[in-house]
Amino acid sequence: MATEAKYSIIREVGRGNYGVVYEAIVNQTRSKVAVKRMQCNVPENVELALQEFWALQSIQRQHENVIQLEECILQNGQVFQPISRRYRKSNSHLLLIETCLKGRRCMDLQSACFLYFVMEFCDGGNMNEYLLSRSPDAQLNNSFMRQLSSAVAFLHRNHIVHRDLKSDNILISHHQGSPIVKVADFGLSKVCQGKGNVNEHRFSSACGSNFYMAPEVWECHYTAKADIFALGVIFWAMVERITFRDGDTGKELLGTYIRQGKEFIPLGEALLENPTMKLQIPLKNKESMSPGLCKLLHDMLAFNPKERLDAFQLEDRIRQISYGQKRQRSVS
Repeated sequence: MATEAKYSIIREVGRGNYGVVYEAIVNQTRSKVAVKRMQCNVPENVELALQEFWALQSIQRQHENVIQLEECILQNGQVFQPISRRYRKSNSHLLLIETCLKGRRCMDLQSACFLYFVMEFCDGGNMNEYLLSRSPDAQLNNSFMRQLSSAVAFLHRNHIVHRDLKSDNILISHHQGSPIVKVADFGLSKVCQGKGNVNEHRFSSACGSNFYMAPEVWECHYTAKADIFALGVIFWAMVERITFRDGDTGKELLGTYIRQGKEFIPLGEALLENPTMKLQIPLKNKESMSPGLCKLLHDMLAFNPKERLDAFQLEDRIRQISYGQKRQRSVS
């Protein structure tokens, strides 16, 4: 990829609207990495790339459950240039990207322009695929909940709001045989400025995936607690193995919803339409989860953000509950 052939691409492992992810090796060490390539010819793509770069480079210390960025490389024509992890307005390469983002003409961008994110490689795929290929297990649920709550609390302490938490954006790695979750895909994230509580920052642009969006996100007026609602959807779906079919791809996805006739309505949208609606938790089997876990999910999925747990409360609460017993999978 670089002039010195620092990396060698092995295979493509994922493709989306905004980029392609490859498995690669570092030629000098033979260690595996993931390389995400994003084309910079569309302003929307550049904005996603910049959001991801700023979020990952702003973290002062790494967390085991947050994907680690090794380096970011800008390709402009045949030239490959690493971008400094320390963002500076004077950096010519970031100014080049910002020029594209702002829609200004730039002769240099008439040639091929790509951003490459080199990240740690996760050998277990994403959380959605990982869980749906295995039988439900209370101990695994317990582990994943603890890891994810710790990761989101870490991000919020560092003033990073993810805004697109879902099982497809959580990767699985293995360490000494145990699965480790890694929160990834920070293209829609926001790094909040200032030193105040992250929950005091307000956002006004609706973004994310419909089935994981909090009610207030649909109204374009929300805080970091929208991440907690998304986690609540993930946790509930994980424990009961509740799934739906993506209308565009037909892919089976973990996620909770409200059924209206033959339609599946996202939980947040349904709560927005009926704020007094009582969620049926658990959905399938009253013995599928403990009262403590049931109460936790209700507190994560509260319609009113003021009544919803924040990430730091969640991290404390999740250590104190029982998670129930292994049970059979239930699929929509």
